[in-house]
Amino acid sequence: MTPPDETADGLIEVLARRFLTTDEARPEKVERWHARGRRTARENLADLVDAGSFVEYGRFLTAAQEQRRDLADLVLQTPADGIVGGTAEVDGQPCVVMSYDYLVLAGTQGMRGHRKTDRLVDTARRMRLPAVFFTEGGGGRPGDVDIPLVSALDLDLFALWGALDVPKIAVVSGRCFAGNAVIAGCADLRIATPDVNLGMAGPAMIAGGGLGDFAPEEIGPVAEQSANGVLDVVVTDEEEAVEVVRRLLGYLRGPAAPGVAPDGALLRDLLPENDREAFDVRPIIDGLADEDSITWLREEFGTELVTALVRIEGIPVGVIANQSTQLAGAITSDASIKGADFLDLCERWRIPVLSLVDTPGFMVGPEAERTGLVRHASRMVTAGAGLTVPLVGVVLRRGYGLGAQAMLGGSTHQPLLTVAWPGAHLGAMGLEGAVRLALAKDLAAMPEDERERTVVELTASYREHAKALNAARLNEIDDVIDPAETRAIVAATLRRALGA
Repeated sequence: MTPPDETADGLIEVLARRFLTTDEARPEKVERWHARGRRTARENLADLVDAGSFVEYGRFLTAAQEQRRDLADLVLQTPADGIVGGTAEVDGQPCVVMSYDYLVLAGTQGMRGHRKTDRLVDTARRMRLPAVFFTEGGGGRPGDVDIPLVSALDLDLFALWGALDVPKIAVVSGRCFAGNAVIAGCADLRIATPDVNLGMAGPAMIAGGGLGDFAPEEIGPVAEQSANGVLDVVVTDEEEAVEVVRRLLGYLRGPAAPGVAPDGALLRDLLPENDREAFDVRPIIDGLADEDSITWLREEFGTELVTALVRIEGIPVGVIANQSTQLAGAITSDASIKGADFLDLCERWRIPVLSLVDTPGFMVGPEAERTGLVRHASRMVTAGAGLTVPLVGVVLRRGYGLGAQAMLGGSTHQPLLTVAWPGAHLGAMGLEGAVRLALAKDLAAMPEDERERTVVELTASYREHAKALNAARLNEIDDVIDPAETRAIVAATLRRALGA
């Protein structure tokens, strides 16, 4: 048995060392960080997790630099080797949480820190826990001389993190370059603050490659990384980022008590009387979702398509919708990428999908094809057709061509239920285009006035035939419904599909 005095002395030593890993042990650094409007790694994690639930891993690590620095200095200056992590609960849900610590060697990835991260990623895999990672930092750290290396290409972190098949969420703030950026990029979703600069290399590596001298602020700013689809959610600050993470994790818990329901009758008045007039589809999503349950994703990218995670009568749902204010809702390459990525996300996270269709089809023409449309459009079809989570389709107004099929998993019969709103029309292509294509020779022989009059008349005839009621009569869709019923019908279908 260990003598009591040795136990007491040992505990005192442990508690003293533990104190050196806290923010209280570095007040000047923390004060300067706060002056920049920032929160520390430990503050972000403390805000995210339930009080008292954090079980920390590897708090006593130091940087592998004892050959060139005094150990006492390393203990004081490199706590946890610049990465704080462990298991915890967020609103009662177990998860793994990690954060690079920018106040330790600029959040760079140390060799011992890599081992800790490997351990935590493996813990997430073995315990099947979602993982949240605050990734700010400067990439790999070249100064860890205690561990002999040639290339360091045998490090396991990127393979382990990339292969981790649990939900992964990254939060990026400040400067996030190289390996830290790859950690963010391998996550399922990326939440960013406005000050972020995110790139595969920082200024030193860019200059070293002979590519010029750049300030960190010039590399991957938030506006660019939002427009190109890298970032999923942009928030005002780290506090809001934590709120979004908490909401995202909440969708993983499955059905909950129904939230406050919007007035379904309002949905009847959201479509313009003129069906050629553009309208914002987001109020329709607002009208279907539980109050305060929506998380919009990639709002600045592929804007012809809207994607969001919501709850409908308490059920987590991924909503994909055409946005007619952008190119009349035609599906571009970027929109196809956005749609396919979103459907893949819902499949990985086991979240059912609601598709709101109002599209003239895929964007066409030489310019569209220069963007790789065939490949991207087909990937969206593949993602939808491969869904094993429940899919429900609602044709709001126009369901034309391959674009409409892509929105519905490849066919109107692929969803568990496909319905339309009154006034909706479905067709193999846009109606006027169908007239001009089918009667091209006859129209070419007519005088211009007669030709255009004929097109108008025949388009009206085609339009009558393309009514959703006719599609329902021939079993191409399952029903035509009152818009006010949409929320209840969708929820009932999903509840039965999920056995909830």
